[in-house]
Amino acid sequence: MRRQPGDGVGLGIEGRVALVTGATRGLGLAVARKLCASGCDVYLNYGHVDEDAEWAVRSLEGLKGSASMLRGDVRRPGAIAGLVETVVAERGSLDVFVHNAASWHPMSSAEPVAADLHADMAMALDPLLHGITALRAAMREAGGRIVAVSSVGAQRVIPGYVSLGLAKAALENLVRYLAADLAAEGIAVNAVSTAKLDKALSAKKSAPYDLPTALLAARTPAGRLTVPSDVADVVALLCTDEAAWIRGQVLLVDGGLGLRV
Repeated sequence: MRRQPGDGVGLGIEGRVALVTGATRGLGLAVARKLCASGCDVYLNYGHVDEDAEWAVRSLEGLKGSASMLRGDVRRPGAIAGLVETVVAERGSLDVFVHNAASWHPMSSAEPVAADLHADMAMALDPLLHGITALRAAMREAGGRIVAVSSVGAQRVIPGYVSLGLAKAALENLVRYLAADLAAEGIAVNAVSTAKLDKALSAKKSAPYDLPTALLAARTPAGRLTVPSDVADVVALLCTDEAAWIRGQVLLVDGGLGLRV
């Protein structure tokens, strides 16, 4: 099998059980790949398209850990609890929960669509708000890791991004509160954030960037845009024993782009 980003050496998290929401493509799949390559038993959550999930699981074959698809619409109040119940029934516990699923309705803050904005807020917050009781119970004996995926739009104004920017800002605050309230239970809660991603999973694209994207890549001190595997690497680092004392942080993974923007 051809080596892909995220197939590298593991990080000492072998044997842990992970659940990743929105895991069948893009950044979610990159996170699942990294955890699986590190020896985790990974459940790839998805909402609707079985064929995409089947393809995603096949793409992880041959890695050190295992991969399983787990359908569930995390927008529903009881969805996370049900997913956690399934994982615990099959594996006995849950060690890692990565909240990657998101929705985005482009709009201007001057012409907001309230229903769409509320939908994006709900997708960002509800999986943790409704699922935290089940997650705590599943992680209580051995501690655990909860990692949320955020965006620089939580801190900066991006045209058309107000609904997701507000959602991610609220999510980052929720991470801080959960980190404080769950610290005594050995559960570390953090977030990772990034700017525009090159979703080709490679620093070398088969087609040239459009001009705005090329300018962002040129301004990045590390010399290219962030790819999903860059962010996945940091998610995996947060799941290690050595990262246990990192609590309530939002780690920016952007190759230094934020230093110049």
